[in-house]
Amino acid sequence: MTETAIYDCLQYENDNINRALEAIRAGKMFLIYDSDSREGETDFVIPAGAVSYRDVQWMRKDAGGLICVAVDPVASRQLRLPFMADLVRDAGKFNGELGEVVEKEGDLQYDSHSSFSIWVNHRETRTGIPDNERAHTIRKIGEVAESALSGNEVRFGNEFRTPGHVALLRAAEGLLEERRGQTELSVALARIAGINPVMVVCEMLDDFNGKALSKEDAKEYGQKHGLVFLEGQEIVDAYMLWAGKEC
Repeated sequence: MTETAIYDCLQYENDNINRALEAIRAGKMFLIYDSDSREGETDFVIPAGAVSYRDVQWMRKDAGGLICVAVDPVASRQLRLPFMADLVRDAGKFNGELGEVVEKEGDLQYDSHSSFSIWVNHRETRTGIPDNERAHTIRKIGEVAESALSGNEVRFGNEFRTPGHVALLRAAEGLLEERRGQTELSVALARIAGINPVMVVCEMLDDFNGKALSKEDAKEYGQKHGLVFLEGQEIVDAYMLWAGKEC
């Protein structure tokens, strides 16, 4: 059975998942809430290859968090993307002060480690920060990751420079078995949808209390703007079904 046939034969009882898969395949924005027991945050999410400068502007204005690109673990390995904590830890061998700032066990209240990799600009950009330049960098990240997943030899440094203004997130090797952050949840959904598993995520913040936007307010925003709202557990359940390929 072909991969396309597998996607078509899976029918999810949860219509939320079906609507999210339609959105992701169409390159549209949707919302993911991780869980009450984790960060308790909702992110704007959209495929990297579909991002326009207007999408960057939308996330910047209405979400307000960091605009990051979550990369599939296989692509991350092939592109040799490091974890930022590992880079700082190695640098700490030569600079004791850096060794002191790297995250330690127990530092994160919501997870065992951060997914942050490096921050980049595409080499064709100027400063890298305007909406159109960030959108260009994001799309190019999607392109090189897709090329690497197709078996091509890609030299990441030929396309990108660091430091930059687009944060890369490296999804955990075990994906949802190891970690269930927005990074892994968005990549898992991309895998289910059969699209290039490189996703843009941006946290929704509250303009009035200085905190993350509540789940209730994020749902209300989604309804107002016609955006699918998914909870992390819904993606976990769908991914387990997809991984089993029960067709």
